[in-house]
Amino acid sequence: MDMSRMLRQLVDLVMYFVGAVVGLRFLFRLVGANADNGFVSWVYDTSGEILSPLRNIFVNPNLDGAGVVDFTALFGLVVYGLASLLVIKLVGAWSK
Repeated sequence: MDMSRMLRQLVDLVMYFVGAVVGLRFLFRLVGANADNGFVSWVYDTSGEILSPLRNIFVNPNLDGAGVVDFTALFGLVVYGLASLLVIKLVGAWSK
């Protein structure tokens, strides 16, 4: 297996993890999941670290006490998705 393919697969794997954790954060906050639950707490802690560079860009409105629309998480999915595409393109260009 060539090095560029391995690097692309690594970037894909990292992006899948980031996308899953940040996506779960968005869903959990939207439905008002119990932050005292161990798994929900882990998702919030992990995604909080991932999203820390993007914190305080947007106001996240409450939905009448039911949950929160986490625009930071949505923006993070877009930013990290575009960053991973850029890295994959750079790796592809580097390997030619």
